[in-house]
Order: sequence, then C-alpha cells, then structure tokens
Amino acid sequence: MAMCASVYRHLQKLVGKEYVTRNKEDLLCYSYDATGTSCLPDAVVFPASETQVADIMKLAWEKRLPIIPRGSGSGMTGGAVPIQGGVVLVTTRMNNIIAIDPENFTATVEPGVIVSDLHKAVEERGLFYPPDPASAAICSIGGNIGECAGGPRAVKYGVTREYVLGLRAVLPCGDIIKTGVSTAKGVAGYDLTRLIVGSEGTLALVTQIILKLLPKPECVSTLAVCFDDMHKAAKAVSGIMRLAVIPRCVEYLDEASLGLVKDHLRFALPDQARALLILEVDGDARTVKTQTDLIMDFCKKSMALDIRMAQDQTEAAALWEARKALSPILYKIANQKINEDIVVPISRIPDMVARIKKIQQASGLTIVSFGHAGDGNIHCNIMYDKQNASQAKQAQKAVDQLFEATLELGGTITGEHGVGLTKMAYLSLEIGPVELDLMKKIKAVFDSRQILNPGKIFA
Repeated sequence: MAMCASVYRHLQKLVGKEYVTRNKEDLLCYSYDATGTSCLPDAVVFPASETQVADIMKLAWEKRLPIIPRGSGSGMTGGAVPIQGGVVLVTTRMNNIIAIDPENFTATVEPGVIVSDLHKAVEERGLFYPPDPASAAICSIGGNIGECAGGPRAVKYGVTREYVLGLRAVLPCGDIIKTGVSTAKGVAGYDLTRLIVGSEGTLALVTQIILKLLPKPECVSTLAVCFDDMHKAAKAVSGIMRLAVIPRCVEYLDEASLGLVKDHLRFALPDQARALLILEVDGDARTVKTQTDLIMDFCKKSMALDIRMAQDQTEAAALWEARKALSPILYKIANQKINEDIVVPISRIPDMVARIKKIQQASGLTIVSFGHAGDGNIHCNIMYDKQNASQAKQAQKAVDQLFEATLELGGTITGEHGVGLTKMAYLSLEIGPVELDLMKKIKAVFDSRQILNPGKIFA
C-alpha cells in the first residue's frame, strides 16, 4: 500500500521538500544493501538533526509506519532492506565530528561519519580509533554501531562495543534518551549502551556517539608470510597466538584468494604458495622489533615458504589494499556469492579449515576463505551461478553444513555482520528458546508497535 499523501507532506514539512523523496529512481537506490536483496520503500528521508529524527519517529509511531535506519548500505545481512516498505531513514547528513578531546581520549560524533574520516581526524591529533572494518572507506559509524563491527585489528583491540562510552538515541515512540558516560568508567544502572550496540537498528535510532580513543601507536610492523598448505597456515595462527605476543592483526587468505589478488601484490608469490598470512605488530619501536622477530622465528619453524616485512608505510598499505580488494573481485569466479562470517575458537581454526575443504568437495562449488584468523573470524564465500538451480541448491546446503560445523566446534554463526535477514532461520540453532523469547520481550519494551526495522533478526 502506497504512503498516503498527507503523511508524505508531513515528512516534507519536518525535513524540507528536498530531503524526502518517493521518486522511483531514488527508491530503487535505497532498496538494497550489499546482499543484493531489494525491496522498495514508500519513501526515503534524510534528516539533519536529532530533533528531526525524533519528529519523524513520533509521526511513524502515530501512523504505525515502518522506519528502516540506513547508513552507507554496506551491510552484509540485509539489515537496511525495507522488507515491509515504509520509510528508509538515511543518516548521511548527520556526519559531523562534533569534538575530539585529546586530554580525555574521546571523540563525539554523529552516526553518518565515515569510519576512515574518523581514523584520519583522530590520527592527526596523535590518537587512535582501532575498529577498522574492510569497508571503512565507505561505511558509517552508525552502521558500525548497529552491527558491532570489527575488522582486522579486533584481535588485539576488540570490536566496536569496546569503544562506545555513551550514546544519544531516539526511541521508536520519538523519545530521546542518553545512555552511558563520557568518562573512562561508569556502572550506574543497566548498560543500555551495550544493549543498543549490535541491535541492528531494531531498538533505537542512534543520533550521537561518544567514542573512546587510544594513543596512536609509535610504530607498526607489517609481515606477509606464505605457506604451501592452508592447514599449516592455520596451525601457525594458533601457535602465534600462544606466544607472549598479541599482534594487532592476523589475517589469512586461502589459495583461491591468492589467485584473485596476486596481481595486486607488489611482490611475486612463491609457486608453491597456497596460503598467506598478513600480520601486524604495533607499539613502541623496541617492543615492535622484539615481537616481530619472535613471530618471524616462529613462522620459520612452522615451515613458512617466504616471510616478508613491509619496508615502509606504502608497502604495507599496498598489502592491505590487496586484502581489501578481495570482496569485490570474488565475482570473477561466479556471479553470486553467499558471504558468511563464522567464528570458531582460535585453537579450532585448523579443524574448521579442514571442514570447509570437505564442504567444498561435497558441493562441487568454489569456497573462498579469508579473514581475521587472529580471533577465529573466518569469512567464507560460497560462489555459485544464480541462474543455475542446481548450484543454488548446493550453495544453500553448503551454508547449512558450514553453520553446523561451526557450532559443533564451539563457534558462532556471525562475528561481525549481524543476523539481519540472511541468518534469521539459523539463529535458533545457536540461541535457545528461553533466550530468544527474552530478546523478543526486550524488543517489545523498546518498540511495542514493531515499527523500527521490522522483520529483522527474529523469524
């Protein structure tokens, strides 16, 4: 059912005619996210302030109008797809870095701030914001809050929730709330901040965030380590994590990944290379040298084919560009992918690698694996031809087997992408009925009319 004219006029009055649209072309642009799943909204609105967000939510509450929060649309589980129509509320105009406080190591930002812009702004002040998802150049802080995003540096520094001290947010009824603190500690009352972080835009619309910052590390060392076997690389990861060293990144690329990125690398891979680890160590210069030497020695003992250390920041950046280029160039293999972000205990990574290999052999499809091996977060990309019904069926079966293996090994079905639409059917495999019921009751307390990002997380 199309939105009635009076509601649309009311939205225009709230934000200005130029900041709300229902043109078909615009609706198409905001109908999907990185999953490719598409559903047309009734309208798209671009608020510029918390007050405008609150006014929109009051209208939506009164009219029982679905509101779907959206940042840059880079999510991987359909979280920003308007599956019940309604209004997509886009936060790109709310993109101010309000304050950076070097004395108290905090930044106050709006949800539309692009993550890489925040990185640059705080590093210019000698500070450091660790979360660094692969899409940092395009994704927004608000989206990172919704999904509790991670990234390569999470192995040492943790994920987004570790850096959110406090929030301002608008509830579905239009009330404005303030949660958390602007101090290093604070335990007054229930932790509503952590409840909202990772809630995938289903509980409240975040309008302002207080982020914890760290001092910028003095020195960073980047290594590229090749192995002739993925299982050896996986065992090496487990061993490295048992050293008296915490690398800030331990990424891995399997053989299929290497085939895709080898032309992006600034060095030739050994002919026998079947896996690549990218490792980073940071800290003061003396500590970095000591820890880098320890890792290099361990990799040699673990039968690494080749170990290279980036000689400068340009070489290190090129290596990371190759890693971050992986997702878009996967389509050279097939025209469709299912991207899953499983996590297993670090000690079980070799077992998971073996299980993925068996699933690939059974399905007859190519499965490309890469990701954050340092914390057990593996991105498995099941590639198939979406026009081929048999391959589509095999791909779905492979997902079932992947999640089954992950849970058997003590893991979780999602480490940073969230549940959204794509994992709803699997959530009950990991979370029990009592816990799921409790979560649904929490949703009902925040949103009794079920208007905020409806149809997500819970089947």
